[in-house]
Amino acid sequence: MRGASSGLRLALLAAERGARLCAIIHYLVRGQLGWFSLTVAHVVPGYAAQLLSILWFRADGRLPLCWLLVLHLLQLGLWKQNSCRYWDVLWMVAKTGGSAGAGEVLTQHGAMCVLQLLEALLQTLPHLLLQAYIVVAVDPVDFIPGVSAGLSLLSFAWASVSYRRFACLLKPGHVCLPAAAILCLLLWRMGMLGTRILALVLFARLYSFWVFAVAGVHWLLMSFWLVAQQTDIVAQPCRWRLFNCLVGAMYISCYVNVWPGPSKHRVAVFYAAST
Repeated sequence: MRGASSGLRLALLAAERGARLCAIIHYLVRGQLGWFSLTVAHVVPGYAAQLLSILWFRADGRLPLCWLLVLHLLQLGLWKQNSCRYWDVLWMVAKTGGSAGAGEVLTQHGAMCVLQLLEALLQTLPHLLLQAYIVVAVDPVDFIPGVSAGLSLLSFAWASVSYRRFACLLKPGHVCLPAAAILCLLLWRMGMLGTRILALVLFARLYSFWVFAVAGVHWLLMSFWLVAQQTDIVAQPCRWRLFNCLVGAMYISCYVNVWPGPSKHRVAVFYAAST
């Protein structure tokens, strides 16, 4: 199941990156240099996830050789990470005759889910917002930005579902989610993300740059709410603040449970504050 999930994630990333490249070329050919520049600029934050991938390789004793650095500069580092972790686990299972601990497999899988969710937050979500705005407010009949926005929505939803599936696997006595349950989670995430993205885009169309003020206030409220809950997921104070800021930014578009245990009360507070 994890192999199929990794393969699907890689195929989805390839489709999303291809559509993003087509959108960049589309704006350049049509002379829409403003949209071209903004679309290219939204690629830059994704290098934060690529940097973490390089640091992860170094922590494992895999020095970043020239070709490895080139892969990360081309933003293919997470693909390399995914394939390396997957083959490492398979090799470990083969060497131990199938007696490898499930904890190691889960750790590798969870780290990749977190890294992919970070990349989706920093790169896919801003690109989705921009392309959705272009489709809704500027040129509703433009096909390429619509396809790029749709694939970005699917990619971001799948990243959040993969993280949710990993969180379920951490629970004692967990049961692996069947394919039908994962599909329902994906559709639910896409619906939730799509409606919130549409609301932000329509607000931006009516009130222009005031949307940044609304998003900023929401981000601050969610970040302070996270701090008030005193989560101990990250031990170092500096990284703890950064973690709260990143999750607070994600809460502009969707809710992701980062704490163990029931989350119905936190979900209720989140939706009450977001309406």
